[in-house]
This record gives sequence, C-alpha cells and structure tokens, in this order.
Amino acid sequence: MPGDPIKPRNSDAVSATAESDGVLPQAKTSTSEDVAAFVAKAHALSPHAPGAKGRLIFALDATMSRQPTWDMACALQADMFREAAVLGSLDIRLVYYRGYNECRATGWISDSSKLATLMSKIDCRGGDTQIGRVLTDARCEAVASGVRAVVFVGDAMEEKVDALCAKAGELGMLKVPVFLFQEGHDAVAEQAFREIARLTGGAWCRFDPGAAVQLRELLRAAAAYAAGGREALLRLAKTASGAAKLIGQMK
Repeated sequence: MPGDPIKPRNSDAVSATAESDGVLPQAKTSTSEDVAAFVAKAHALSPHAPGAKGRLIFALDATMSRQPTWDMACALQADMFREAAVLGSLDIRLVYYRGYNECRATGWISDSSKLATLMSKIDCRGGDTQIGRVLTDARCEAVASGVRAVVFVGDAMEEKVDALCAKAGELGMLKVPVFLFQEGHDAVAEQAFREIARLTGGAWCRFDPGAAVQLRELLRAAAAYAAGGREALLRLAKTASGAAKLIGQMK
C-alpha cells in the first residue's frame, strides 16, 4: 500500500483510494432535497440497463480477527470475475477498513490478478468496525458511476445501528442491494446485517469460519447479480445453493 493513510476530516468518509491515495468525497448529512437529487442522478445513469458494465463494491472487514477470512477472500475473488464473464463483464472496487480510523478503497478493477496482487499486500490490523464509511462510499459511487451491488464480509458491528440503517435506506432508494455475508454467530452483527439487507433489498447469509466453499458460492451469486441482474441470479439459483439463498431474501 503506498504511503500512510490519510486521516479524514470527517470520521464518516473513506480516507483514500488504495491505488492513488486520492481523497474521496466527504460525507455530509443529507436533506430531502439531497436525497431526491442523487436518486434522480442515479436513475439517469441507468446502471441496470441491458449491456451496462456490471459494477460491484467488494467490502471487507480487515480488523485483526479477520486475517484467515481475508486470505480466503483473496483466494476466492477470481471466482466472481469468472462467474460474471459468462454474462458480460464486471468491475470490482475493493473497500476495506482496519486499524485506527483507516478505511481505504481502490479504483475500479476489471482484472482478477490485479485485485489478487493488491489484496495480498494488505494485512489485517486491530480496530473497530467502520461499516458506516463503507455504506457512504457505496452511496457516492452509486451516484457518480453506477453500482449494481455491494458485498460486505464481516463478523462484527460496533456502530450505531440507526445511523447505518439511514445510510442503508439511501442505498435502497438507489436500488443498490447490499449482500452481507457474516462469519460466526455474533447476535448484534446479525441483527444489524439483516436490517441493512432488508432496507437495501439485498440479503444476509451466514457462513462458517474457514468455510471456503460456502463463501465461494455466495460471492459467485453476488457477482452474477452485479453482471446480469435478477434474471441472472434466478438462473444460477437453479443449480447453486448460494444464489438460491440470496434470491430467497431479495425483494
């Protein structure tokens, strides 16, 4: 990772891009006019239109407890590109948080080997969850360039759930589903993740620690949706359990 993390002026904003260290837009409190404006802009972008390039935000908790799952996700991320290749193409933006107040994002990546190389250089560090900043980045990207789905992999939630739900509601208005894949059985995290999924029209699924097969199927399903929409996910659900789990929850 180049350079040291840039400390944000607002604790709700992603600090920098992992590739260029460019500061991302700062978050602010939304008014009803703001919400209406970004919904209109997002609709104009039409990311779900036939032939549009699929864009998926791949967000990971990179705090200390997550190192085994980070390594597993690094090994499995190529499966998302392979699944999407059947339907068209996929760009992935990696967002992760770790340590003290560090949250970073890459640019849009269309090469699995490039993403794998980048992920292999990142180590997990102790710190609190920063899911709110992940959702803020997703909102900004949904308006700026169009996002079809967000995938989040984590095991804990240490933030104000109502604040997270407000951000999730904005993503729901933008029709950007969040697929939350929870490792373990933390009850607080499960409650928050389920509500975020409900508000965005996404889905929540649990996978067991170290269960690479489970996570692979879930990531493949999310990639299918990002590349081909609901119809692609429905087709995959006929043969893949991960896709069936997601489609069973989506509105």
